[in-house]
Formats: sequence, structure tokens, C-alpha cells
Amino acid sequence: MPTSTTHITTYPSLAGKSVFITGGATGIGEIMVKRFCQQHAKVTFIDIAKQQSLQLCKQLAGQYRYDPNYIYCDLRDIEQLKAAIETTGKTQGEISVLINNAADDTRHVADSMSVEYWDDKLAVNLRPCFFSAQAVAPQMQRIGGGSIINMGSVSWRVKQTGMPAYTTAKAGIEGLTRSLAATYGKDNIRINTLVPGWVMTERQITHWLTPEMIEDVRHNQCINETLQADDIVNAALFLAADDSKMMTAQSLVVDAGWT
Repeated sequence: MPTSTTHITTYPSLAGKSVFITGGATGIGEIMVKRFCQQHAKVTFIDIAKQQSLQLCKQLAGQYRYDPNYIYCDLRDIEQLKAAIETTGKTQGEISVLINNAADDTRHVADSMSVEYWDDKLAVNLRPCFFSAQAVAPQMQRIGGGSIINMGSVSWRVKQTGMPAYTTAKAGIEGLTRSLAATYGKDNIRINTLVPGWVMTERQITHWLTPEMIEDVRHNQCINETLQADDIVNAALFLAADDSKMMTAQSLVVDAGWT
């Protein structure tokens, strides 16, 4: 997806910071990697999509002050996730920004869903948000604070059907955010949920959306335009930067007024 080159704010506090992004190969995550590199941050991202990840690193090589770094990681393997966070802290510097972006919104039917499928979807969409925060907290404590951004979704707010495990996980993320914000506030670690509306990523367009659905969403938004990944990343940059230093335990919704 293309990155917008207009109306981009520069955040001096992000320059040189160590940033860790989950699910950075495609979609919103891909734009996050690009835009944080654009801010001269040191970016490491993880993903299971090796080919897309390596292609992204090749594309961005030499463009900004720091090239992004990719580590293969299956989020369902918590020890692998912890190892990636530990390695990043040692090679890139203690992590001061963590973005829990990775998710799987594959549609599934409530009537026929198995226990194993339910557990797997929560193992991707919710469980890593806690354990990544747990793993990164000591690094943030050592450097005097940090920002954790958990990616939510408006899907459960609009009572979207067809993916109950996903919507349950995304609702749970907002509760997790508030609990962890209270836990780690004493360490100057800010934790917020960034809640996107229906963003027109390649996956959404090719897998789920029809022209009729796109128009219906636009009609129900206050601003009758389609959301792009850049609209979400603009908010992520703000939440990561020192400009939002007194903002924590919040859910920031970017959905053009859909909900």
C-alpha cells in the first residue's frame, strides 16, 4: 500500500528510539514500519510472512537513517516472541515503543467453531499482547518509560458477525490495556489502545470487501471517505511520541465517525 507524503508530522522525540512492531510485513503494519523509519527511529518488526518481510526490508534499505530489521516469529510461540524482544533490546537498544499490531481476522462461523480454533485465534489476537508487554516492561523500566500501543478494532463495537473469536479478542484488548496501564504507570510506561475503523488494506479489499460494503461503511461514517492505513499510523506516531506523554489507559478511535 502506498504511503501518503502529505500532512506528515515530524516527531523529534522518536528519532533514535528503539521500536518493536508485531505483524509488520503487510497492511497497516507495513505502513507503520515505513513511517517510523521515516521518523528516524530504529525499527525491528516480526512476522510469519518471510517473503513480504524481506521484500519490505529491501525496499527501505538506505532510504532513512536506520534500516528496518526483520525477525521471523510466530506469535503463538510465546518463547519465540520473548526471544525476539530480548534480541532487539540487545542489538537495537532498549525498546521504548512496542506496537502490538499483528492479528488474524479470518472469518469463522460460531455454530461450528471448535475449542481448538477458538484457542488458536485468541493465541494470535490477544495472548501476545500481554506477554509482549510483560517481556518489554523491564527494558522500558531501565530507560525510564515507554509507550505500548495495542491495536484494537471497531468490529465488536458495531456488533460485527462472522468472527466471534476475533471480536472477543479485540474487546479484551481494551480491558487489558487499562489494567496494564494502571500496573506500569508508576514506571512511566504508557499503554493505549488504537482502534481503527474498516481500513482499506489489500487484504480487506481482496478477501472480504465488495463495492457495496465499502459504500455502506462510507455512508455510515460521519466523514464519507475510505480509511487508509496512513490515517491509523498518523495516530500511532502521536501515541508513540512524547507529545502524548500524559495519555494512557485510553482507547483512541480512528474510524471517521462510524461508531
